[in-house]
Amino acid sequence: MNRLFFQPHQAGLSKVEAAEHTLRNINPDVQFEVHNYNITTLDNFQHFMDRISKGGLKEGSPVDLVLSCVDNFEARMAINTACNELGQVWMESGVSENAVSGHIQLIKPGETACFACAPPLVVAANIDEKTLKREGVCAASLPTTMGVVAGILVQNVLKYLLNFGTVSFYLGYNAMQDFFPTMAMKPNPQCDDKYCRKQQEEFKLKEAAKPKQETVVVEEEEVVHEDNDWGIELVSEVSEEELKAASGPVPDLPEGIKVAYTIPITKPTSGFTVEDSEQSLDELMAQMKNL
Repeated sequence: MNRLFFQPHQAGLSKVEAAEHTLRNINPDVQFEVHNYNITTLDNFQHFMDRISKGGLKEGSPVDLVLSCVDNFEARMAINTACNELGQVWMESGVSENAVSGHIQLIKPGETACFACAPPLVVAANIDEKTLKREGVCAASLPTTMGVVAGILVQNVLKYLLNFGTVSFYLGYNAMQDFFPTMAMKPNPQCDDKYCRKQQEEFKLKEAAKPKQETVVVEEEEVVHEDNDWGIELVSEVSEEELKAASGPVPDLPEGIKVAYTIPITKPTSGFTVEDSEQSLDELMAQMKNL
């Protein structure tokens, strides 16, 4: 965030305070609630969950959506745990350490994979990410990559909240190749997060309680050419023998696969073949005149 909006006169302010000042100047009508703390500690985590469940615009109501813009896995896992326990929809986002790729992910507890269902290697292997940081080495940073990922995240938020377009469950960004992979991930039944497994069971019960939609098979009516007073008939100009002659043998294919057309077997033509001649066109014309 300090690459995108921190200004010189905001030196000494925390990121959340600087963000609130900058955004309030852009739109004074927006209501802001600032908390500058570490959500991975027990006390702060409980307060964080309380604000998610009761911090909506209507006092006492839950928020509509949580956006994760943190820069470490520990904080992401804390957000994931809180949203799984509360059944809160949230969007996760991030930029890689080499600063040339990023992603956004919509997470619906019980319906889609949570952050713990398919965790990064550093989380799955229980590695302390602090040990991966080298002394004096800072992760690469490109404000352009962060701006692109932030724009994609906000675009997805607008589509989700205002209910238009296609909301992406996962959308990646590879700046080196301008590649945008997209996918949807189902939840892991053996997820380590117990609240995720609980949400999965509740989602299955909700789906089972929904009335099943009956599939209606529409049969096409056979086209019948009725008799008419003028004696007009619709006949094919190609006979059955000609159709068979124009098609070749059908290869042996697996079930469900068929060829669009077959190549007919060409029979050798009768007659004889004239050998190639090295004579020029003028010489051949002269021979014809002498005939």
